[in-house]
Amino acid sequence: MAERVLPNERAIEKQDEAGEQLLAQLRDEVRERGLWAPHVPPEAGGTGTGFLDYAYLNESIGRSMFGQLVFGCQAPDAGNAEILHLFGTDDQKERWLHPLVAGQIRSFFSMTEPEVPGSDPTTLRTRAVRDGNDWVIDGHKWFSSGAEGAAFGIVMAVTDPDASAHARATQIIVPADTPGVEIVKPIVVMGHEGKGWSTHCEVRYTGVRVPVSATLGAEGAGFLIAQKRLGPGRIHHVMRWLGQMQRAFDLMCEYSLQRETSTGPLSDKQTIQNWIADSYAEIQACRFMTLDAAHKIDAGDEARVEVSAIKFFAAKVLNDVIDRAVQVHGARGLTDETPLANMLMQARGGRIYDGPDEVHRQVVAKRILKAFANGDGWQFS
Repeated sequence: MAERVLPNERAIEKQDEAGEQLLAQLRDEVRERGLWAPHVPPEAGGTGTGFLDYAYLNESIGRSMFGQLVFGCQAPDAGNAEILHLFGTDDQKERWLHPLVAGQIRSFFSMTEPEVPGSDPTTLRTRAVRDGNDWVIDGHKWFSSGAEGAAFGIVMAVTDPDASAHARATQIIVPADTPGVEIVKPIVVMGHEGKGWSTHCEVRYTGVRVPVSATLGAEGAGFLIAQKRLGPGRIHHVMRWLGQMQRAFDLMCEYSLQRETSTGPLSDKQTIQNWIADSYAEIQACRFMTLDAAHKIDAGDEARVEVSAIKFFAAKVLNDVIDRAVQVHGARGLTDETPLANMLMQARGGRIYDGPDEVHRQVVAKRILKAFANGDGWQFS
């Protein structure tokens, strides 16, 4: 990461021919080192050895916005690969999972809709209706990340509107070139439109016809599969955020020692020292909370409370640490002279995607209160 990825971030970001060639070269180097696709196990084509190991690895990978892309574990492909590995048929794995993990194709996950709250998948309106041996899909999605140039998407659609709230939807694999699939436009996020793998797209599905064999998992299991995908996905974000926090922390400390004021270096100022001390304590708290959650997931626990708690806590720490680093750098921190401005822009989304802070706080509180109501109390273990 330090020798090959960080010095080449600007070249990769351009996504021009030279940048794509460089990205391919770096990916080949990762494969040669046996570190490719660490989010899935060898039987799925990756090199993963468990959630805890992946957490440690992501502290380094996450230092760059492009680290996950170089190591073949970028969102949304990583999450899609995980659920294809867990729920896909042999044919689905052969057609989609293997080339996806190998980095030969890209994918997108199409769940969020502009008309209903993204934090509650039970309210989705996109419909898939059986017609013989086919599904016919009609609906409107957005924030389908990476849809531009992807080979396929996994679409969450209501297949039984009369079923209970958590059994109404099904996940369906849709090739991107299927008639009726329209990539309307990339959504501009914080002034950044993106292209290719960095887009967040609005997508319409109009009479999209795919075979019933494209169903991922059981009919009506869409919500269950989404939880299997989004739960680990939330902690994946936090793992990468640890790298972002630590990089911002390094930049803040180094610059405070270098930058002279009329009365000495910035590092002599008590306010700067307080920011450094607070950042250190908060980053360490995030690290230990993340590793604890990863350990529990490796042991077979869903760790719902731990994952939700670290998701909203780490999102705040991420924003706070990067903001302090920007403040230490002054006007320089707002420019492209450092990676901090882009890091800050990206960090703000962390408090919203994969469930806003308020929803995760509610999850934590409700589960803890339920344990107390049952007379169990809550064990801090």
